[in-house]
Amino acid sequence: MTVDLVIANGTLVTPDRLLDSAIAVDDGEIAAVGDERTLPDADERVDASGLLVLPGVVDPHVHIDGYLSTDSYEAGTSAAALGGITSCINFAWEAWTGDLSIWDEEGTLLEAVHRQQEKGQESLIDFSLHGAITREDPAVFDELEDVIDEGVTSVKMFTAYEIGLSNGFMDHVFEHVADQDIVAVLHTEDASVCNRLEAQLKAEGKGHPRYYPQSRPDYAEAMAAESAVRMAQEQGAKYYGIHTTCEKAADVLGRYRDDGSEVRGETCTQYTTLDESAYEEQDSLPIMAPPLRTPADQNALFDHLHNGALSVVSTDHNAFTRADKTVENWWESSFGANGLQTSLPVFYDEAVNRRGYSPSFVVRMMCANPAQTFGFTEKGTLDPGTDADIVLFDPNESYTITAEDNASISDYSIYEGREVTGRVKRTYLRGEPIADDGEIVADPGYGEFVARERPDWEGE
Repeated sequence: MTVDLVIANGTLVTPDRLLDSAIAVDDGEIAAVGDERTLPDADERVDASGLLVLPGVVDPHVHIDGYLSTDSYEAGTSAAALGGITSCINFAWEAWTGDLSIWDEEGTLLEAVHRQQEKGQESLIDFSLHGAITREDPAVFDELEDVIDEGVTSVKMFTAYEIGLSNGFMDHVFEHVADQDIVAVLHTEDASVCNRLEAQLKAEGKGHPRYYPQSRPDYAEAMAAESAVRMAQEQGAKYYGIHTTCEKAADVLGRYRDDGSEVRGETCTQYTTLDESAYEEQDSLPIMAPPLRTPADQNALFDHLHNGALSVVSTDHNAFTRADKTVENWWESSFGANGLQTSLPVFYDEAVNRRGYSPSFVVRMMCANPAQTFGFTEKGTLDPGTDADIVLFDPNESYTITAEDNASISDYSIYEGREVTGRVKRTYLRGEPIADDGEIVADPGYGEFVARERPDWEGE
């Protein structure tokens, strides 16, 4: 027997340990792991001496070619491939009408899924979707089984903005989420608190970005999380809190997680590596919701990642240009920042080099856990029989991040000038190289839509 590829002399990083082993790849899957002498001959042999061999990163929270996201699939997923991300979950937005909408008429959730599947034909990496419920229309429940049949086994809800849902309607959604055994994904900020504080800051003329965090305080995030998690638990629904930014909100998730309930949560690379001082240093470039918090919150997020209240690190990638961000008052800025290309090296450097965590910690947070949480059964692992999504990573190479390297349409980086140690050298998707030494080497469209299974949280 001859296989397609053997990667030898590297250090394999699993969620639990480091292995000095070789890995064999055949027909897009991992064929075997072990001493190279025990593996089949290969058409190609890669010497990974001095490199870590990681599973491809699974990012369950990205915004690409959709509502208010300017990256095309080609641009956004090229950035992902260069950053070692081989799978992502984007959003299929149920069309609504309103001041913030880009649509002229309402649409269905199933239409949104089909729209994003069509757009994703130019993806460089594998992708899936969350269905975003934006209206209090019970008709969405009639189409939920069809959405699930498309492989979309998670739905997102907001408690803020004009698409924020009332507690009563969210409670109804949680009931259906529990019945269908899928995952509810929640953006939690108390809208009434945030709206009052934003109006007060506007009235006081506090338009500099340094004031922005005051408009969306940590307690508003925690209040909304408390209500949403409580409702999910009463209905028996799987709950996933996205972009957790602060100790207070993470504590809420931790209290329910400690009860053994079906609660999961993520934070994002930017919340673990940047704090609110970035608004002084970068003006409106890091404007995102919820805001960057304090150094104490950063420490608390790592504590909660360590103890399990939080279990995933994502990007919440949403690319804009500097022109979109150059405004007179912070509330006029587009909300979001690009991060796909830099997330793995930035988080690895922070977690491993600066805080002393192991490379396995990074793999758990960015590969294994997100795959398990969202039913990516063939992703996030180096186990034989799964997709050969592999990253060769140099843990010793130092470099300075610059937006000049961006594959994303975004012409700035919130990590501009940050020196990190740890660099993606090559990214494989299903056994084929898609990025090599800072260059894209695959054609747009190599990535595929992944129909996810209902996730099993009992085995985590």
